[in-house]
Amino acid sequence: MAELDRYMAQIKRLCSSNKVRSLFAFGSVITDRFNSSSDIDLVVDIDDPDPISYSEKYFNLKFQLEKLFNRNVDLLEQKSLKNPYLIEEIDQTKVLVYGE
Repeated sequence: MAELDRYMAQIKRLCSSNKVRSLFAFGSVITDRFNSSSDIDLVVDIDDPDPISYSEKYFNLKFQLEKLFNRNVDLLEQKSLKNPYLIEEIDQTKVLVYGE
């Protein structure tokens, strides 16, 4: 989580400008297994009902986060998660980064 904490002000700005309702981290970034070759796993909920605007915000956020961290970001959409096993695994470990 230290990797995210270093950039918290920038993350909050990006989330606010892209109408993010909530952003959660999971996976190695919240553990001591995180290293220089790790990607960053995030789950986002964007508050925009318009599909075109939603897509623009999603990709804008993803690309800006990758630029900020200088590494790959796996940005999962909360509303697209359907696999109950994946949802359970994420829910057991996720940490709120932004929102509610």
